[in-house]
Amino acid sequence: MKYESRVRAILDVALPIFGLILTGYLAGRWRILGREATSALNAFVSYFALPVLFFGTLARTPVRAVLDPALLAGFGAVVVATFVLGMAATRLMGRRGLAAMSLQGIAASWGNVGYMGVPLCLAAFGEDSLPPAMLTVIVTAVVAMVIGVMLIELEVAAGHGPLRTFLRAAFNVARNPLPLSIALGMVVSAVGLPVPTPVEKWIDLLGAAAGPCALFAIGLFLSDKSIRSGLAEAGTATAIKLLVQPALAWLVLPLFVDLKGIPGQVALLMAALPTAANAFVLAKQFDVSVEQNTAAVLLSTAFSVVTVSALLVMLRIS
Repeated sequence: MKYESRVRAILDVALPIFGLILTGYLAGRWRILGREATSALNAFVSYFALPVLFFGTLARTPVRAVLDPALLAGFGAVVVATFVLGMAATRLMGRRGLAAMSLQGIAASWGNVGYMGVPLCLAAFGEDSLPPAMLTVIVTAVVAMVIGVMLIELEVAAGHGPLRTFLRAAFNVARNPLPLSIALGMVVSAVGLPVPTPVEKWIDLLGAAAGPCALFAIGLFLSDKSIRSGLAEAGTATAIKLLVQPALAWLVLPLFVDLKGIPGQVALLMAALPTAANAFVLAKQFDVSVEQNTAAVLLSTAFSVVTVSALLVMLRIS
């Protein structure tokens, strides 16, 4: 019975999730949908579906249910630790530049918590998982988009001063629709503004498209990329992201939250996710470690089929 339950966990939860990614990948490889479709679908998910889902969820959720100090501290410690480990690994491998080190730290610590994590949590744990999932998105965005980008800017924009560097990094975060939608949703919830019924139904309809479209978009994105070089650093980042970060989360999170509860399991699952595509986007933006970060996204996503499925079995989701 235990074996059948574990097989069912993979079939019922993990297989549909990765099946959507595979569908998008095949659509791209078979040229059913081209590069224009990839850009359009990514824009729809990034600027409409996911932000609306985040805003709608948080606007109707008490702020105290999202800003759990214990979960914030525990998950934050795990992300920061793996970020530092990724930077140290790059330095030991001979790439001493601060920008390259920071990008390696981002690849090793920034999980795909938005595109993959939220849909996966919804499938595995239901709507009760959304508040802690949003918190992991906030923590990851702060570490990667603020600390990580600031460190990159310190080298790329050397001589402009720390204040300008900080303001530029803060601006990059502020204009990102995902953190912005999270902030707006929490403000609406804190003020107690009611969401009109027609708006609520619009939010539910558009937000429902976020999960499947985001997973499909991941597949499309991966179909257009290839691994040519930088495999040593990419492999290191993948190992840290898929093995070290969840193992560290398994050890650290019980000091802050109960791993048998939904918030603890959500945080553990989020820690096990592959490198976010944003790592490639940032590398491309600054033209630093582009091939290494591209390879890290591809490798970690491919191997996460095994590692994330195994974690779902360990959590006995059925």
